Parts: sequence; structure tokens; C-alpha cells
Amino acid sequence: MNNQSAIPDRAQEAIAFDQSKTGVKGLIDSGVAKLPSIFIQPPGSRPDPSDVCTEELQVPVISLEGGRRAEVVAEIREAAETWGFFQVVNHGVPLSAMSGLLEGIRRFHEQPGEVKKEFYSRDNKKKERNNWTNCREAFVEYMSYLSKLRYALSELLSEALGLHSEYLEDIQCMERHRFVCHYYPPCPQPDLALGLTRHSDPSFLTILLQDNIGGLQVLHKDKWVNVTPMEGAFVINIGDFLQLVTNDKFKSVEHRVLAGTVGPRISCSCLLFPTEKNHYKVYGPINELLADGTAPRYRAISPSEYDDKYLARGLDGSQVLDWFRL
Repeated sequence: MNNQSAIPDRAQEAIAFDQSKTGVKGLIDSGVAKLPSIFIQPPGSRPDPSDVCTEELQVPVISLEGGRRAEVVAEIREAAETWGFFQVVNHGVPLSAMSGLLEGIRRFHEQPGEVKKEFYSRDNKKKERNNWTNCREAFVEYMSYLSKLRYALSELLSEALGLHSEYLEDIQCMERHRFVCHYYPPCPQPDLALGLTRHSDPSFLTILLQDNIGGLQVLHKDKWVNVTPMEGAFVINIGDFLQLVTNDKFKSVEHRVLAGTVGPRISCSCLLFPTEKNHYKVYGPINELLADGTAPRYRAISPSEYDDKYLARGLDGSQVLDWFRL
């Protein structure tokens, strides 16, 4: 026998997995006790306990309650500059709307496999209209509140940059929502895999709703820090484009999700982008932030140009932003 033929062809295995349209949940439901090779990370990319922060560090938690605007702006500025991540509480979104959405996502993913196959696709640009009866009402209610939170965060981030509160709203950089709803089943060999590999977000801003399972980690000072789930909290992170327009004042940092033996872990990321009409609009470092003579660190680019580079690179742990540095 040719030894090479015994080595799994990862590309062919990935194609076969996609063609089955069962997804990871279908794989786990089938009772696999050993991960297929396409899910096993290279040794250097696997979770390493020595890379995890052992100090009692935690992503900042910021209350958006009224009557303390100046303090909130200062806390957001500090978090955006040093962590690139923070959690918000007292944000005005009812817990019932948050838990309702997570439950709707669960219902969708726990439908029979044959029902879900019609939705399975790798085409990121494919657009479909569906009734989404499992979670449509939950999404409609959730969005009614999330739009208000998005606007509030836009104002606070503008003020944290020393700009007028409507600045980010005026440049129309966070008006389109892209939802990524994840369902992470229990993993039989979590030490060999990752739920989501290290990456930074291609958005201006991301608003994450996660359940109580945990697993999200943020890279801070070259160590991975656990983002402890808090009931009723949203995790907010700066995206690559916001780092670009703030000329590195706000940081877009890498993060990942660990695989685990407990699950499912359910989350919903809302990534904020310019609208389709501004997809080819050019964004560069904000002029007001360069008024003191600071040199721009990036050339102006459009979301379209960024997306092309991001999709070509994939999630490999390197920032696309580096391609656009001056």
C-alpha cells in the first residue's frame, strides 16, 4: 500500500462534508468520538494553557445607565484604546428579548437535518428570502431594541474620540447589520480543535450576544483572556474598519472561541457595516484626528476593497489592516 494514500485528503474530506449538508451538529449527532481531520488544528494553532492569562484580568464591564455620561464616555475610551473589547450592561434591551433570540437560534439549529439542508451554503454573497418561522418573531423584537443600542454606542464612541456625538452616524459607517448566529455542539476532542479560529472582525463594530457556556477569549498583551459570560450583558468589540478610521486610536484585537465538551454554546454576533450604497465609498483616517499633525497610518479604502482582501485571506490569524498601512 502507498503510505501517502493512507493520509486523509483534507480537501476531498471537506468537499464530502459540505456535500453531506449535515453540518457540525449532524456530525456530532451521528455519535462521532474522534474528530475528522478537517477539524483538527495544526499543533501550533491548538489551545495551549501556557498562552492563557493566569492573572485575574477581565474585559471591562461598563454600565450605560443614565446620569453618568462623562464617566461612560471615559470608560469606553479607555476600553477601546487598551482592550478593543468591553461588555455593556443596563443598556435598555430586555432580558426577554435577548433570551428569546438565543432560544430561536437553538430552535432553528435543532430542526431535523433534512429540513436544514435547504439552507446549507458556502456562498457568502447568496441572498435568500425565508420565513424563518423558528426565530423570525424573536429577531424582529430583538432588532427593535438593538437598533437603539447601536445608535447609543455610535454616539458614545464619537464622543470618546473627542468628536461631536453624531459624527460616526453622519459618515454612515454602521447602518447595515450582518448577523452571524453560531451553534457550537459539544466537541469530543476539544484539545485538538477550536470553535472559531483566531481573527479580528471586518466590521466597524460588533455587538455580541452569548449564552452562559463561555469559551470566548480575547488576545490581550500576548495572552488569551477569558470573556466571562454575564447574564444580560452584550460584548462589544472594535472592528478593523473602526481601527482604520481612528488611525489606531481604537484597537481591533484578535479573538477566538474554544471548543468544549459542554454545549451547545449559542451566540449571535451583529457586525455593523456601511449600507450597500456606501459599499464603494472610501473611508480613511478621520481628518479631525490628524489636526495636530499626526500622520495617517492607513490609506483610504472602500469596504468593497477590504472585503476582497478579507475573503481571499480567510481566518488565518493575521489582520487584513496590515495590507493598507502606509
